[in-house]
Amino acid sequence: AQPTSPPQTGLVGWATQNGGTTGGGSAATTTVTNASALSSALNATGAAVIRVSGTISCSGMLRVRSNKTILGNSGATIAGCGLNISGDRNVIIRNLTFRDWNDDAINVQESATNIWIDHNSFSNGYDGAVDIKRGSDFVTVSWNRVFNHDKTMLLGHSDDNGSQDIGHLRVSYHHNWFDGSNQRNPRVRFGNPVHVFNNYYRANGGYGVASTENAGVLVEGNYFENVDDTYHLGEGDSGPGRLVARNNHFVNSPAGQTGGSVASIPYSYQLDTASTVKSIVTAGAGAGRITV
Repeated sequence: AQPTSPPQTGLVGWATQNGGTTGGGSAATTTVTNASALSSALNATGAAVIRVSGTISCSGMLRVRSNKTILGNSGATIAGCGLNISGDRNVIIRNLTFRDWNDDAINVQESATNIWIDHNSFSNGYDGAVDIKRGSDFVTVSWNRVFNHDKTMLLGHSDDNGSQDIGHLRVSYHHNWFDGSNQRNPRVRFGNPVHVFNNYYRANGGYGVASTENAGVLVEGNYFENVDDTYHLGEGDSGPGRLVARNNHFVNSPAGQTGGSVASIPYSYQLDTASTVKSIVTAGAGAGRITV
């Protein structure tokens, strides 16, 4: 397969299911340049397209309501805080740089559905870059870059939350650049099938992917470079999940631990050849690589 040029910009994966993800659609656009305006726009009822301009300094978590598209203008940065999608649905977040957040950068929780997190950059935060938990479902996390950061992407927050999580937490992670990010790329509980495809893993010090608590994770067509622990079953106190690995490319990295079967993927997708994924992802992932 030839490198995709320009980078794919269309929605692929779990967020296409359950009626699809359109965010604010063709609703009116609001441009915000400070934290209070951003918070008000995110928390308003009704569909909206929200453009972030410049650097917005903030703290804590800003609530995002349903039917919102949040787009970064060129260079747009959210510094110090994060976005919380809790029980709402149909949200798109694209082309933003998040740094120095003091909780999570993006938190998807409480049965939030149909979320697309695309072409963002994340660095130097406190907790998760993108954490998805508490029964949330139908999420695509695509073309993001995470660097200078430890706890990257958690899927399912605790081992004892199966009653809310089993049958949910279906997420696609594709064309992300896990650029020295340490761990949780992602760390998965319960969700099945979780689809981790065409990502570029570079020098992750802790591990790449962990499947735990009977999750089903398909690790497909990824490029692992200088990663000592590419993927495994179980993590910490969490019991093992299931993991199927296929068509991955390894450079100075071992194949990881697999076991069990994973539910079938219900959507169509085009898989890039794993050996081309490094060039495709480094050319296309992160904020500033698309025009929105």
